[in-house]
Amino acid sequence: MVPVPHLSVTLARLEVLIQEQGIARSHLLDPAELAARTALPEDTVRTLLQGGEPPEDTVNDRVRARVKTLADAHLRRSGRRMSDLAGSISRSLGVSTLWARKVCSGEKVPSVELLHGLVGFFGVEGGEAFFTAPASEALDRALVPVLAALQPDADEPGGSGDLRTLALTGYDDVRGIALRQARDLPPERWNVLTATLQALLKLDDEDR
Repeated sequence: MVPVPHLSVTLARLEVLIQEQGIARSHLLDPAELAARTALPEDTVRTLLQGGEPPEDTVNDRVRARVKTLADAHLRRSGRRMSDLAGSISRSLGVSTLWARKVCSGEKVPSVELLHGLVGFFGVEGGEAFFTAPASEALDRALVPVLAALQPDADEPGGSGDLRTLALTGYDDVRGIALRQARDLPPERWNVLTATLQALLKLDDEDR
């Protein structure tokens, strides 16, 4: 199966539904809120929402940064100190307090076993992929439930259908609505629509 450019398709469909339903875009696509949910930098989220490319990184970079982001957020919410958090992780996951502290401060990359434990400790969704997925995939994971909430009949007969299936099949309803709404999109939204079309056309060419 040809891979689908997930985030660009998700954003394009969200834009259509926002237009159709008259929803304030800032209520659904708030960069600060999405950054908190994904443990991504807010600037990266803004770039992705505008159809841009995030800074290049490695899997280790992602893991260190996202664990540190979650740890920092935990400390702000709880008012605890890093030593307290490291102690809790040490007791819960069976690692040394020093190692837990270095992982939470972004100095060290956790082992696979510790990363698995951190999923449960911080209560994140998506398993280890929450920490390891590329930024575009991480944001897409956060937006798919938002999309599903806006189209609750997607799996019912006569409903709008699964987004990725529609993208692969070129579903006429999606294309027609998008094109009708395109005239009213502000310039920055054209970037999202253009990126989506270019990605889909490129995939089509590669599949021939």
